[in-house]
Amino acid sequence: MELGDHLPVELSTTDTNLTPAFYLFVAVPTVLGAAHHVDHIIRGNHVGWPITPEVNPFTYSLAIYPLLALSLLLSLTKRVDARYWAGFFAFSAAMLAYFHISPWAVEPPRDVMVPYENPLVGYLAFAIVLALIGSVVVGSAYGVALWYRSDS
Repeated sequence: MELGDHLPVELSTTDTNLTPAFYLFVAVPTVLGAAHHVDHIIRGNHVGWPITPEVNPFTYSLAIYPLLALSLLLSLTKRVDARYWAGFFAFSAAMLAYFHISPWAVEPPRDVMVPYENPLVGYLAFAIVLALIGSVVVGSAYGVALWYRSDS
């Protein structure tokens, strides 16, 4: 028996039901997420490793980038479909909302806006957070629509 003998021969789904436009629903939150992480560094609060020695929620949130890369690879090789992305985005939306706008927020709106001397910059930084949350909610809804359409 060789190393790979216990793995299934066919891992891919028959139809990923992901449209080319769907990848825009992946790109937009990725860009907004990167902008938000850069914002953390610029304003200097709620920053962790690798920028500072402290491991905190910022550090863990950076895991989204390798998870996105893996998810894209799985999509392009037809191993996951719209149902996967609907769940991925829904979980992301829940986490973002919990950490930023819930009553138990670790990084509430004031922590995003107040560090900036210019209030307009603070509002822009918070608008990016809201756009990020909105983009993953819309991505999840679109994933559900594609999933539903493929099951019909």
